[in-house]
Amino acid sequence: MKPFVTLYCEGTETKVALFSLEKEDIKLLKTISVRSADLVDTGAPTADPTDFSLEEVGEGISFDGGVDEGGAGSTVDASELSLISSALQDVKLSQTLFLPIVTEPVVNFHIYEGETIADRNKQLGAIITDISLQKGITVRKDYLDFIDYNTNSKLVVFIEEGIPCADLVYELADYNKKRYLKIPSIKNAELSLAYYVSKTTKFFPEDFSLIIYTGKEYSKLIFLEGQNIKHIGSTLDIGTQNLQTYDVYFSKILLEMENGGIPRLDNVILCGEDNSENLILSFYGTFPEANVSELKFDAVDISDISESDQENISAFSIPIAAAVEFYSEQKKEYKGINILPNYIKENQKFFQFGWHSYAMLPILFGLTFFFTYHILDNYRQLRELDAEILRLTNLKSQNSILMDQITPLNTKIASFGETQALLDSASTGTEIYWQMLEKISDFLERRRNFWVTKLETVVPDEVRLSGFSLSRSVLTEFADYNNSSLLHSIKYDPLREKNAFQYTLNFKLYNDTLNVNGP
Repeated sequence: MKPFVTLYCEGTETKVALFSLEKEDIKLLKTISVRSADLVDTGAPTADPTDFSLEEVGEGISFDGGVDEGGAGSTVDASELSLISSALQDVKLSQTLFLPIVTEPVVNFHIYEGETIADRNKQLGAIITDISLQKGITVRKDYLDFIDYNTNSKLVVFIEEGIPCADLVYELADYNKKRYLKIPSIKNAELSLAYYVSKTTKFFPEDFSLIIYTGKEYSKLIFLEGQNIKHIGSTLDIGTQNLQTYDVYFSKILLEMENGGIPRLDNVILCGEDNSENLILSFYGTFPEANVSELKFDAVDISDISESDQENISAFSIPIAAAVEFYSEQKKEYKGINILPNYIKENQKFFQFGWHSYAMLPILFGLTFFFTYHILDNYRQLRELDAEILRLTNLKSQNSILMDQITPLNTKIASFGETQALLDSASTGTEIYWQMLEKISDFLERRRNFWVTKLETVVPDEVRLSGFSLSRSVLTEFADYNNSSLLHSIKYDPLREKNAFQYTLNFKLYNDTLNVNGP
């Protein structure tokens, strides 16, 4: 749990107590009491930001710091704020909870004996109607809360106007340059004190007990029957500063006992500014059968505060009681009075709206929807384009691989014409050579004394034959056999006692028509 501070505004005095949670125990870290003549409720209502008029139309949406106090003056001066801020300097105010504690005349009590309704809103509506009929007061739902009182009734606590103790929290926030300080709930002094006494002290079911809280200017009387509240007396204008004799106390107590139907007092619990022996003896003298005792604070660890503060701890009974009640509520052990007007909730919101700002909400919602739709649609198109880019990139990679395979084929295709021309040329030359060889072969077949030893190309269209012959006339005949031939040389070269001639003969290849002269 975060650190939390309880503030009890009692007349011209404000009592502040700082608490923390230490291993499931509440530890009281510091107490401070501030007095100021300016801290008196003037009766002027604190501005409620949920009440709007047309003159306020200029106040739009507020995003910056500073709390709008509706023109109300500051309730404390800088010196008191400085004292409180100094006492809280060891904690982070933005992470600290503040619990204002209110009492009469800020709050009013009402006993509701009407129908019990399960639905809370309907129950609040019935209570508001009952208050209006019985007291002529119109109360808003966020300005009241209730607890079970007796078997068929409820104790209602409501406020009519502003809450000076909550204003003090706003002043403290402004003093420390904060836009707001967190207020989770507003507690009631009488009911918090009654809960604390009931939690820490056990009574017999038939006992009637009185809790008397004595302040500097005011005193409170709370009556219990067993562990439950029986009657809450009116706040007495009697305190340590204006108390002349304790007899005034007892006359007021007897009057409240008569009003609340209290037949006797079995227990008296003293707390507050006065727990002197004279007060205890006076009660013993007036109510000799009652067990008179001082309120103990065993539910709170007070070891961190000074000895002088520990001796004066009873003066902070109500701030301590409110802290214990709040902690019990956090643990779901108890549900007490929790008043938190809507204007305080609005002040604690990050965005603060005027009524005309609420009128703009549908337009803002429409614009948000419009832009969100188009942004999402653009994101969808971007995703589609990204997918298409990825597909084309993959296709490009595949095409690049195909191009690498096609390039050698293109080279081969480009050189095919040259190859074909070369082959055609070779084919033509082959045919000429074939005709030439066929003629030579035909001649050699008919003349057995004629041989060819060498065939070579002299120029592209001319062939040279070299060989031997046994007859000189055969060479002349072969030259005549081929019209294009030219006999270059004949040499006599005897071969094994026979006449032999070595020859060299050239002839053209382009002349396909040979005039064969027979032998």
